[in-house]
Amino acid sequence: MDKALDLAIQSGEAGEIPVGAIVVAGGSKIIGKGTNQTEQLNDVTAHAEIIAITAAAQFLGGKYLKDCTLYVTLEPCVMCSGALQWTQIDRIVYGASDPKRGFARVSPNILHPKTTVVKGILEKDCEMIVKNFFKNLRT
Repeated sequence: MDKALDLAIQSGEAGEIPVGAIVVAGGSKIIGKGTNQTEQLNDVTAHAEIIAITAAAQFLGGKYLKDCTLYVTLEPCVMCSGALQWTQIDRIVYGASDPKRGFARVSPNILHPKTTVVKGILEKDCEMIVKNFFKNLRT
């Protein structure tokens, strides 16, 4: 999660909503990473999770991430969760909850039935990055 947090900081410094995502295979090998790039690419689908799972699928040469874990600093939205459902990813670990747009509030059953979710890892750090980003936008 520390590496995802570093990516989130880089994302915020680039003027993007600060979210970082990493896909790990076999418990330790990073096979995909991503940051939000919606502003840079003018693409509302360019979320950190989408970019990370695309990179991981390209690395593996297949679309399924069955033996993989996604570490992401913010709870995935419904769009990203839908994509994660199709990957059949084993596990999702996220830091901060997203009470407005997070999948747990909007569509809690969207993930693949075999996907496990761990939440609240480095939660305060992940929350502060997002809060500070939006606070700085308003000042």
